[in-house]
Amino acid sequence: MEMIQCNRFIAPVLLLSLILVVPLTVAKDVSYCDKQAEYDVKVEGVEISPNPIARGKPATFSIAATTGSAINGGKLVIEVSYFGWRIHSETHDLCDETSCPVSTGDFVVSHSQVLPGFTPPGSYSLKMKMFDANKHELTCIGFDFSIGFASSVADI
Repeated sequence: MEMIQCNRFIAPVLLLSLILVVPLTVAKDVSYCDKQAEYDVKVEGVEISPNPIARGKPATFSIAATTGSAINGGKLVIEVSYFGWRIHSETHDLCDETSCPVSTGDFVVSHSQVLPGFTPPGSYSLKMKMFDANKHELTCIGFDFSIGFASSVADI
């Protein structure tokens, strides 16, 4: 009888802790831009923290990937769309987003950014292309993310 009462107490606490922790580390579904292509860099998943992203607060995108050959440098080209309309694009040096040279095997590309407070809440799509130093496309992925309705106004 004691075991049943203990389990009734632990189960809700465990469920509540999972509900609170899991949204911070949800791996997003990633799709390749060209489903027929054999990209040199394979992407395993994307983690976004926090999820959903809060306007005016730092957000981090961590992309887990693997490569069969070393990468000495390159560029990341990021395009963001809102309801199908491209609203933002930027280019980053790959070595600013991960340690270079990238060794054969697993690596993580991590980008942090504060979205402006006037960014509309809702669902967005992101497309990321990775190029090596010779401008050869290593991978191209897309995924969706959300920007929450949280206030962008500083605590008053």
